[in-house]
Amino acid sequence: MREITLEELLEAGCHFGHQVTRSNPKARDFVFEARDNIQIIDLAKTKEGLDEAAAFVKSLGQRGGSLLVVGTKRQARQIIEEEIARVKDMLKKEKPDSLGKLFHITQRWIGGVLTNFSEVSKNFQKLKDIDDKLEDPEEKAKYTKKEVAQWVREKQRLESFYLGIVDMKQKPDALFIVDSHLEDLAVREALSMNVETVAIVDTNADPYVIDHPIPANDDATGSIKLIVSYIIDAWAEGIKAQKIQKEEPKKEISEKPVAAKEEPKKEVEKKPEVKKEKTVKTKKITKKTK
Repeated sequence: MREITLEELLEAGCHFGHQVTRSNPKARDFVFEARDNIQIIDLAKTKEGLDEAAAFVKSLGQRGGSLLVVGTKRQARQIIEEEIARVKDMLKKEKPDSLGKLFHITQRWIGGVLTNFSEVSKNFQKLKDIDDKLEDPEEKAKYTKKEVAQWVREKQRLESFYLGIVDMKQKPDALFIVDSHLEDLAVREALSMNVETVAIVDTNADPYVIDHPIPANDDATGSIKLIVSYIIDAWAEGIKAQKIQKEEPKKEISEKPVAAKEEPKKEVEKKPEVKKEKTVKTKKITKKTK
C-alpha cells in the first residue's frame, strides 16, 4: 500500500477547517492554528489518522469483512460512485466473490438501515420484484400503460435510496463516512449496533464518537477524492491478500488426525497386561490358603 505524503495532503487542501465560530471544542486536538478566522488542521495528525484507518480497513478486507461507504453531500457523491466502480472493476477478475461486500449510499441515509435492517431489506426485495416485472414482456402485457408507468416511477424512487445497498444481506462490518457531522444519524446507528466506523472528521465534528477518525477537510473535492480512493484501495488490497491466508490452515488439519489415531492404540495394548498380573496373584493366594 502506497504512503501518502504531507505534500499530497497539503496540495489536496486537507488542512482547511471551518470557521472558528463553527468549530467543535472536542476537535481542538487536531487544530494547528487559526488564520483569518479559519482553523488550520495539523496535517501530521491527518496523516497519522489516515494511516491508522487504512490499516484497519486493510485488515477488514483480509478477513473478508464488508464495507459500507456513506457520503450524501453533493461534493462526495460522484467521487464515491466512481471510486467504487473502479475498485469493483479491478476485483471482477481476481476476486469476484468480494464484489458483494462493498456497498455505498450517496443520496440519503434511510433511518433503520442498521437498527431496523429486517424492515428496510423488504424494500430491496420490492425493487428486485419491480425489475423482474419490467424486464418480462409477458408480465407487462397483463397491465395497463398507466400501471407500468407507476412501476417505473417507483423503481426510480427506490433506486435513489437503495441502489448501492440492494444486494446487502446483513449489516456491514464497518462504515466509512464522509463528513461525520452531516451523517450524524449513520454514526448514531453504528454506535448502537456496535459497527466500527471510519470517517473524515472536520473541525465542526466530534472525533471521539468515531472509532478511526481522519481529521481533514470534508468539503474540498481534492481532499475527499484523495482520502476516499486511499481507503477503498486499502480495502481492495486486503481482499487480494486473502489468498496467502487460506493456504496455511490446510497443513495443520492434515497432521492432527494422524497423531490422534496413534495414541489410543498404545493404551489398548497396556490394559490386557495389567489384567493378567492380577489373575496370577489371585491364584497364588488361593494355593497358600489351602
